[in-house]
Amino acid sequence: MLGKGVVGGGGGTKAPKPSFVSYVRPEEIHTNEKEVTEKEVTLHLLPGEQLLCEASTVLKYVQEDSCQRGIYGKLVCTDFKIAFLGDDESALGNDETQFKNKVIGENDITLHCVDQIYGVFDEKKKTLFGQLKKYPEKLIIHCKDLRVFHFCLRYTKEEEVKRIVSGIIHHTLAPKLLKRLFLFSYATAVQNNTATSPKKQTVMFDTLADWLWELERTKGSEKYTAVSVNEGYRVCARLPAYFVIPTLLPEENVPRFQGHGIPIWCWSCHNGCALLKMSALPKEQDDSILQVQKSFLDGIYRIIHKPPKELVKTEDLSSNFVSLQDIQTAYAKFKQLFLIDNSTEFWDTDIKWFSLLESSSWLDIIRRCLKKAIEIIECLEAQNMSVLLLEENASDLCCLISSLVQVMMDPHCRTRVGFQSLVQKEWIMGGHCFLDRCNHLRQSDKEEVPVFLLFLDCVWQLVHQHPPAFEFTETYLTVLSDSLYIPIFSTFFFNSPHQKDTNMHQRQPSLPLTQSKSSPKRGFFREETDHLIKNLLGKRISKLINSSDELQDNFREFYDSWHSKPTDHHGLLLPHIEGPEIKVWAQRYLRWIPEAQILGGGTVATMSKLLEMMEEVQSLQEKIDERHHRQEALQAEAPSLLRNSVRLSSLFPFALLQRHSSKPVLPTSGWKALGDEEDLAKREDEFVDLGDV
Repeated sequence: MLGKGVVGGGGGTKAPKPSFVSYVRPEEIHTNEKEVTEKEVTLHLLPGEQLLCEASTVLKYVQEDSCQRGIYGKLVCTDFKIAFLGDDESALGNDETQFKNKVIGENDITLHCVDQIYGVFDEKKKTLFGQLKKYPEKLIIHCKDLRVFHFCLRYTKEEEVKRIVSGIIHHTLAPKLLKRLFLFSYATAVQNNTATSPKKQTVMFDTLADWLWELERTKGSEKYTAVSVNEGYRVCARLPAYFVIPTLLPEENVPRFQGHGIPIWCWSCHNGCALLKMSALPKEQDDSILQVQKSFLDGIYRIIHKPPKELVKTEDLSSNFVSLQDIQTAYAKFKQLFLIDNSTEFWDTDIKWFSLLESSSWLDIIRRCLKKAIEIIECLEAQNMSVLLLEENASDLCCLISSLVQVMMDPHCRTRVGFQSLVQKEWIMGGHCFLDRCNHLRQSDKEEVPVFLLFLDCVWQLVHQHPPAFEFTETYLTVLSDSLYIPIFSTFFFNSPHQKDTNMHQRQPSLPLTQSKSSPKRGFFREETDHLIKNLLGKRISKLINSSDELQDNFREFYDSWHSKPTDHHGLLLPHIEGPEIKVWAQRYLRWIPEAQILGGGTVATMSKLLEMMEEVQSLQEKIDERHHRQEALQAEAPSLLRNSVRLSSLFPFALLQRHSSKPVLPTSGWKALGDEEDLAKREDEFVDLGDV
């Protein structure tokens, strides 16, 4: 596990200040206030973006060990982002190895990315919210992508301080209406300027043909059928317009309980077994209705369980597994380890960092999710048994576990296009409540419930352990996680396909908003007090579930057997889940902390050194045998980046080697040379767009 205490040469020693950055101290602004002239820096606005408020004479702090320096400039707030416009941008130069995000600048914070806002009053840090009677002299913004920004307002005009602080608090922390999200303004502004793009390779699963294609690809068309009974969302607003059910299940059963209690197909294994999911029936108190529900579920059970041809194991994810509350609580503790204000705070927590990491339980939750996926794979692969996942709405843990199973079992899902199609199928069309789970509308003061981020972290464990098995790198996953908070595309900003279609295609202001069924007062999710399906099926389900001891024995035998053989990167892929093997996703969580980076270290720098040695060997070989001219061509194409590994960071390509650098960048072009891949931003845009706007 990469611990934050391992910092190489960059942690305790101040590096020399680059000569091309114009740093100033607060007292220098105060004493030379008349001599300071603000340079004109252009604010780049996206289509539909509007400036709301701004403040001049703002100092963006760069935290160092014993003193505070910063960059002088302007702080602005639009209906899309908070942006700091420093006066030294033209002096920073262009490093061809660094890539800047095409939508978000280094000093830009989208409104949805703001996590907490703090003010400093007389050197005391306080949380800011609502209307303020007194305004702070310093502003600290903690972001959901774990960046931390410090702004000094001491020398800003009082009226400007009031406007910018009040504006930022209101537009980031106050509850919002769905129709006021920036993605609607952006979609309206660009709808007439968007050229017709070629058909994307990502399968959107918004047509019957897409589901038929997936059935054919997985050889599941013999037992399962794609249906259009919910076309126009006439049966259920929670389900997609098209989905797949067992062939023997009559379509007229689907509308009986608005799609609840219906086994929905996720994926078929090569041996004919399938992974299914099912949501619970509505909770009723009336005995007659309960009896109807029981008869209905008994009929469903007889259809999906046809012994001895078809064995089905029922996996109730609402019990004996992690809950949404567990995920919420664990991540709230976990992220605090990386929201570091300064070097002093970093080193103060260093001695107890690992104990804090363990107490957060985030890595343990990742391990449990991977273990649950392996248990289900063992049923599908070793026992030739189909698996039915149960959950209250089948839109949280069902999405997580079914996706992990497919990533491990289906090599198509480990390609870039296959992975994007998987997310579209299981998460977007599966009805995961991104709007509620990410708390985009700020309808609750509770922490977000990052189920999708948990999935990406689990996938990262696989990518980290088996990099040759994947067509994409960890950088792709990192940038994808950042896209959760960029309201340009509608992919991650709705609770269901119905909500998205209703609001994106019918944007008349008079239309009522599509509200989440859960009351904001009750938080993000309902308390899981009882499990109706389990209660109704009773002994029938218990017959399908092996004892815990037998399950553990089967799991261990299957797990050990797979890891004892050479890995086939084009076949089944299982992660190591022992304690030390589950690691911190350093690139995402530590990328903004320079003390946690190793100057000249990390896997990329190690590969660079190996390549340097290979070049030397090649050069000697060429001198011995002049016939190998191809080696010369390859050597000529070797990028200078690989010859200068000492400049690389252990968290490459998110390199922030010195805390006094005012512009943490998102360098991504450097990894082209290692993987010969396309422009990362272009690939990212292809995914987060997914045909939305």
